[in-house]
Amino acid sequence: CGKMGSALLEGWIARGVASDKIVVLEPHHSAELAAFTRTHAIRLNPPSESISDVEVLVIAVKPQMMDAVLPTLKSLITGQSLVLSIAAGTPIAKLENVFGANVSVIRCMPNTPAAIGRGITAMVGTPRVSPTQRAIAEELLLAAGEVVSVDTESAIDWVTAVSGSGPAYVFLLAETLAAAGEKLGLSKELATQLARATVAGSGELMRQSGIDAATLRQNVTSPNGTTYAALQVLMADDGLKPLMEKAVAAAARRSKELAQ
Repeated sequence: CGKMGSALLEGWIARGVASDKIVVLEPHHSAELAAFTRTHAIRLNPPSESISDVEVLVIAVKPQMMDAVLPTLKSLITGQSLVLSIAAGTPIAKLENVFGANVSVIRCMPNTPAAIGRGITAMVGTPRVSPTQRAIAEELLLAAGEVVSVDTESAIDWVTAVSGSGPAYVFLLAETLAAAGEKLGLSKELATQLARATVAGSGELMRQSGIDAATLRQNVTSPNGTTYAALQVLMADDGLKPLMEKAVAAAARRSKELAQ
């Protein structure tokens, strides 16, 4: 229960999940997590023998910790449990090797805006996942934002490249936009403020309006105006599109490598 797990936990409590139905296992917990669990009477690191009837096991740890963590959780799982993993680069087969092929598994890929309930999570499940278990998983993940399903596990690598790693691309846009403004002569503080508000506001406009990005771009572009001049550079044959395609492809390849 690190940052992503804590974000989910806070979302569940906000959505009315009964705190006595939740157990948090996190040996290296933060002071904030300890305070939150105390405030809401959530059990934190109780003896494993005191945990029974596990309906859903949410695994929210870093991929490099999985080999150490998974075996310690095996005793909690029954044939009726659902394993819900949000660990990047950890394939379903690895989870089945630990918990058994008869356990229902859903693998997810959220992104960091989940921390404020504005993320998007893609999920894929094994054939054993029942409609009821899928509905429970969706309800739990809605605490972090939107939820979508993909048909194959390989699609998770593509999701990782687009939305899982995507927030970093947006942050880089804000960073480079601010740097460009500073190079023109704006102060660093003002350029940063302008870039941050522009990126955040544009994203919120796209979310609230429901209008596709291409139409919004066209709406703000006057013929032969300042935006048009900038887009001539960004939309050139060697502009943003091929660069983004290369970046996303690199992320997808790396996601696949991590799953080996």
